[in-house]
Order: sequence, then C-alpha cells, then structure tokens
Amino acid sequence: MKIQLTEKIEPNLYTQIVFAFDDQYQSAFAVCPDSLKLSQLAEQGRLDLSLGAITPFYDEQSATIVIGCGNQAKFKENQFKKAVQSAINFVKTKEVCVQFDLQNFLPANRDLAWAVEFATQTGLQCFYEYHLTLSKPQTVIKLESICFVGTDETLNRAIIEGKATAHGANITKELGNLPPNICTPTYLAQQAQALANQYDNCSIEILEESDMQQLGMGSLLSVSKGSVEPPKLIALKYNGNGDEAPFALVGKGVTFDTGGISLKPGPGMDEMKYDMLGAGSVIGTFAAIAELQPKLNLVVVVAAVENMPAGNASKPGDVVTSMSGKTIEIFNTDAEGRLILADALTYTERFNPKVVIDVATLTGACVIALGHHLTAVFTNDADLNAQILKAGDHSWDRAWPMPLTDDYEPEVQAGFADIRNTGSAGRAGGSIAAAMFLKEFTANYTWAHLDIAGTGWNTGKVHSATGRPVGLLTRWLLNQI
Repeated sequence: MKIQLTEKIEPNLYTQIVFAFDDQYQSAFAVCPDSLKLSQLAEQGRLDLSLGAITPFYDEQSATIVIGCGNQAKFKENQFKKAVQSAINFVKTKEVCVQFDLQNFLPANRDLAWAVEFATQTGLQCFYEYHLTLSKPQTVIKLESICFVGTDETLNRAIIEGKATAHGANITKELGNLPPNICTPTYLAQQAQALANQYDNCSIEILEESDMQQLGMGSLLSVSKGSVEPPKLIALKYNGNGDEAPFALVGKGVTFDTGGISLKPGPGMDEMKYDMLGAGSVIGTFAAIAELQPKLNLVVVVAAVENMPAGNASKPGDVVTSMSGKTIEIFNTDAEGRLILADALTYTERFNPKVVIDVATLTGACVIALGHHLTAVFTNDADLNAQILKAGDHSWDRAWPMPLTDDYEPEVQAGFADIRNTGSAGRAGGSIAAAMFLKEFTANYTWAHLDIAGTGWNTGKVHSATGRPVGLLTRWLLNQI
C-alpha cells in the first residue's frame, strides 16, 4: 500500500476523507464536490459529527466519507488521533484510494508536517492485527493507497518517519502479543538476528549462558536458573556515523514472569507474557532506525530470560554477585526485572555510550502512580529528562518525570549485601525504589529509566500490546542528529 502526497484534491481519483467539526462544518464541506448536499444534511441533523462518527456519502461521480471531530475548541491531539483511527478502520477493508486534507483540522500549536507524520503512524498501526496462532485472519486489508494533500518537501519526510515508526511499533506489538511458549528468549534472539541480517550496517552479538557465567552476571542468572529456557543477552548494533560513540537502549526481556518462588496470584498471570515489552520496544525502535538510516550509532542491549519457580530457583534471602561486583540481597524473586537489568546496564558500559536509556515493564507501583497514560521517566541528567519529555510530546507518546533523589537511597540498602532488590518501605514509592536500585549500576554514564508497566499494554478482557514507547524513543534518537 502506498502513502504519498498530491498537490490538490482529486475527487474523481480518490475517496475523499473529510474531517468536520460539529460547529464549523461549512468550512470542511467547502472543499468537497458534494458541499451543498453535505451542508444541507448537516443542517437537517442527518450527519453525525460527534467525535469519531462516520458518515459515508456517495453519488455517481465521487465518494466522500465524513469523519466527525466534535467541537473545534476541544479538538486536541487525542481527538485528532481518534478521528484518524475512525477513518482508517472504516476504509482499510475497502478496495479504494483515500485522500486526506488535514490543513484545516490540526490540533492547536501543531503544523501540517506533524499531522501528516502522526496520521501516517496512527494509520499504519491501525493495520496491525494479530494472526499467528489464529486459524483465519480476522481482517483482510484492501486499502490501496493513502494520499495527503500538500506539496512541502517536509511532508515527504514526515511520511517516511511516520511509516518507519509505525513499522517499529507493530514489531513491538507482535512480539508482545505472541504467546510465551513461542516468544521465548531464544525466539527473541532469532528475531533480532533476522532484523540485523536485513541491513549491511547492522550487526548482532548474542551471549549464551556460559558467556554470562564467564562475565560474572550472577544477578541476571539468578533469575533464569529456575527455567528450562536458556537466557540470552542480545546486542544489536546500527552503524550510521562511523566511529562516533553510540546511543544505547537497554530492554527488559522477561518473556514470562511467574514471580518465581515469590509466586504471583493466578488471576491475570497470563498477561505476564508482556513482561518482555521493554525488550520488544527497543527492538522495534532499532527496526525503525535501521529503516530510516539516520546519521548516528545505536546499540540495543536486550536481557532475555524466563522467571519460573523450580527446585533450583532463587529464594528470598539469597545473596548474588552482579557483573559490577556489587552484591544483591534478593528479598523478593518477583522483583526480577531490576536483577537482569543490573547486569545488562553494566555490560552496556563496554560500548562507551553517549547516553543509555533502559526500558522496562518494571513495577506495578508505576501504574498506581501514573495509570496507563504516561510513561514514568527517571534520570540522572536534567537535560536528558527535558529531551525525553520533548520527544514524548512530539510523538504524542508522552512521559512524566519522577524523582530520583538521595532521600530514597536508604531504602535499597541491605543488611547482608551491598543493596537489596526491593525497597525497605514496602509498596510506598515502589517504582522509585526500583529506579534507585538501577541507578547503582549507571554511575559511569548519562542514563534514564523508562517504566512502561502502565503504558506497554492494554490490560483487561481484550489485552494487547500498545507499541509504546517506540514513538518516543525513535523521535528522541532522531532529535540527536
């Protein structure tokens, strides 16, 4: 399917998508060949222009689909996204070419390039559907092309970046939605290898359990040892800028989390296949960057394990030694993500990175703090914090700053080791305690931690991965050029 630009409205070539506010519909219909008829219908109350409502209108010469946008004063980014989703979901199973004229339907303080990029990204993510373990596809995509009205060269770049970001987000969704008997640490390594093989300037290293033992990754291996699935440490590399120091993304890849000996409750445990979405999102971001080929270097490190209870599994009270040499007292085996990230963050030092951002579905406490709308950001650098928030706002994959002050340091101190893997204050400030633990392994570089426990997937009866924060991470990386 093509996504492209056109200089003017071509009603005889395209099915035209018209966005109309319920209080300003005349300006929308003025550009339509059916403007008089549509205005009459609206005045008669026969058009539903509430947000996301769809009214198809056909005559002998053209086809128009009116998408309601609600009240213009309330039309912001979330409303824009819903309107685009309604349009794409309506036409994606139809053998048509559609044309969007977005110029007069922009959220406040957004320009046409932003709208085209975001509409492209949103539209392509609407095409994603999970099929692998279903006997029949649920939907067959028939839409032939999407065309945006506009000629500015920046719009072509907006389409390219929107497409790549959507492709990366859809990879993340697929990895997350796969059942845990398919998406194992080995499977993640295989998918990463296949991705690296697609591009001449990409490469990969995969560490096996024996390699990790030689490196002294006692923290990571304390999580994986209760499972028959072997752990993998994956390092994907993209070289787009010679010998420049790379940016680094580190992802938590717990492909299934039972909690280990500190066993989780049964209800909802099936959603613990999503505990690898940190890994999925950094792999998806790598795919977007490899497609865009920007002038930067990137390393993506994925720590992939399965956390299972077994006779040889780690126990509460065990003390392990991390790759950094720090000893860790394990108070709860269900606080396993920070244990694997500790060694992954230490391993990442060898690449001499400019900046390191780790991504993890780390704490339920983060969901209590921020719900499911904003990703939590913890960082040791104020400039990096501002950059991440800016990238999140541009991509509408938003984040929120969290504290990381020395007030919380006593909470990760242990009696029988250097640090403990849970906060001593119990559930209070749990996401901050987890970030304080990770901070112990990041003293040698600029670092941020993104807790996506609330934003990585939609929970409930029909749960699914969201593809976040691929949009934020891709935009942040592109902003570094």
